[in-house]
Amino acid sequence: MMVSSLNTPIAATPRVSRRTVDAPTRMFHWLLAGCFAGAYASAESDHWRWLHVTLGYTMAGLLTWRVVWGLVGPRHVRWSALLSKLRALPGWLQQVGQAQVPPARQTQNLGMALAVLAILVLVALTNASGYVLYQEWWGDALEDVHETLGNGLLLVMLGHIGLVLALSAWRRQNHAWPMLTGRTAGPGPDLVKRNHGWLAALMLVAVMGFWGWQWTQAPVGEGPAATSHVHDHDHHDDDDD
Repeated sequence: MMVSSLNTPIAATPRVSRRTVDAPTRMFHWLLAGCFAGAYASAESDHWRWLHVTLGYTMAGLLTWRVVWGLVGPRHVRWSALLSKLRALPGWLQQVGQAQVPPARQTQNLGMALAVLAILVLVALTNASGYVLYQEWWGDALEDVHETLGNGLLLVMLGHIGLVLALSAWRRQNHAWPMLTGRTAGPGPDLVKRNHGWLAALMLVAVMGFWGWQWTQAPVGEGPAATSHVHDHDHHDDDDD
C-alpha cells in the first residue's frame, strides 16, 4: 500500500495566469520595434533607401492604427488609461522634491506611461520629418533634425528595454513575457476579456502585403531589382574573364 502510493505520479499544479495584453497590441508592439530597427539600420545606405522608406511608411500606418485603437480598443490600451497614469506626475514630482520616496508601483506605471508617450510622439515626429525630407520639400534642411529624432527614439526605446529588464530583475518576474504571450503570472481576473487574435493576424497580413507591393514599386537602382542587376553584372564580368 505504501509502495503503491509512493509510485503514484503527482499531478502537476497548473500555472495560474491572467490575460493582460490583447493580441493586436502585442502585434503592434513587435512590428513597430522591428520596423524601427530595420529603418535605423538602413538609414545611411543609399542602396537600401527604399527599404528605409517602406519601413517608415509602415511605422506611420502602425501609429495611425494605434491612435484609433486607443479610442476603440480594450480599456487598458485606451488613451484615457494612459492619461490617468500621467496625471500622477505632478504628485510624484512633488514627493521627489520633498525628498520622499514615491510608491514603487506608481513609479513603475508612470515610467512605463512616459516611455510609451515619448515613443509614440518621437515616431510621429521622425516619420513627419522623414516624409518631408523624402519629398525634398525643404531640400536637406531637415536632414539633421530627422537624424536627431531617430537617435532620440533609439535612446528612448533602449531606456524602455532597460526599465523592463530592471523591473524583471527587481520583482523576479519576466515583465517582457506578457508582450509575448499576452498573459501575466498570478491569480486574478483577465484584464482583457477578448484576445482579438483575428485582428492581429489581419494586421500582419496587411503589413506583409504592403511590403510586397512596395517592393514591386522600387525605383530603378533600389530594392531587389538593383541587387539582381548587380549580381547579373558580376556574373557577366566573370564570363568575360
